[in-house]
Amino acid sequence: MAELGAHLTAASAGDDRPSIFEAVAQDSLMAAVKPALQHLVKVLAESNPGRYGFLWHWFDEIYVFLDLLLQQHYLARCSASFSENFYSLKRIPIGDCRQQPLATAGLPKRQHWKSLLLLVLVPYLKGKLEKLVSSLREEDEYSIHPPSSTWKRFYRAFLAAYPFVNMTWEGWFFIQQLCYILGKAQHHSPMLRLAGVRLVRLTAEDIQALEKKLAGATSDQTHSIKTQVQSAVRKALGGIAFSLSTGLSVSVFFLQFLDWWYSSENQETIKSLTALPTPPPPVHLDHGAGSALLPKLKTVCPLCRKIRVNATALSTSGFVFCYRCVYSYVKTHQRCPITGYATELQHLVKLYSPES
Repeated sequence: MAELGAHLTAASAGDDRPSIFEAVAQDSLMAAVKPALQHLVKVLAESNPGRYGFLWHWFDEIYVFLDLLLQQHYLARCSASFSENFYSLKRIPIGDCRQQPLATAGLPKRQHWKSLLLLVLVPYLKGKLEKLVSSLREEDEYSIHPPSSTWKRFYRAFLAAYPFVNMTWEGWFFIQQLCYILGKAQHHSPMLRLAGVRLVRLTAEDIQALEKKLAGATSDQTHSIKTQVQSAVRKALGGIAFSLSTGLSVSVFFLQFLDWWYSSENQETIKSLTALPTPPPPVHLDHGAGSALLPKLKTVCPLCRKIRVNATALSTSGFVFCYRCVYSYVKTHQRCPITGYATELQHLVKLYSPES
């Protein structure tokens, strides 16, 4: 423990190397944004399926497109992803160069495109794979047919192997983070190693350069109207990404709160806070006005006191009668004979026994 604490202190005391807490925090930022946005889209789709249903159906594709614009904007502007820039970090190529490039210089093309693909494409494919595994597992659990084809045998073997593959993936990240804590690695995530970059803190020169670049972009905005169509499209996409980043920066804590509030670990707390009182049992009507008490035998109709014929239930109360008896009663009185609940003919539900 003393050695681990010494490594943590040394890591946090470094000039440019971010601590493990900063590195993990910026990873969890984007991981919390997507579930919160997904819940907001789900609420919109349920409130108005005709207008917002397509957002829910194509949410993953729309999100990955917006994420692509956002990450491309930040990688080109400040050599960092959105979450890394939020925590004042930047990416630099792996190497022993003593002079670090400024954040405004951008990454080399190879590291830039590898970083963009690993930031956007890998989470998208991982989410699609998890949904595929969930649907295949549900299909396999409810299937009563033995695996008769090669494809069914293959995906059952895939379902059996997926937990071990996922455990290996998560273990790879855990070991990399442990090596980073102990000072044995330059990156806390294998994705950074695959991209050929490492994270460092922004320096005072980086912050000044970013401020100058933002001021220069604002002053040159009037001349951009006369540029070529390609430049205008690039600026439009950059404006969309900038709007997204500004909105996320303002609402990031609200989105994290939504992610916590609707997390599975918090559902029990929500249920205890929003639990409704148990509804009272049905109140039987007095004798008269066509009402009847429940018979002792469950197969007897409460109205005609005979064995039920064409058993029919009322969806408003759940009691079962003969079809002719309950049809006539509901048509005349518009209520349940037992509970007195308001009932219409459309609430009659025909029941079918296994013998029929």
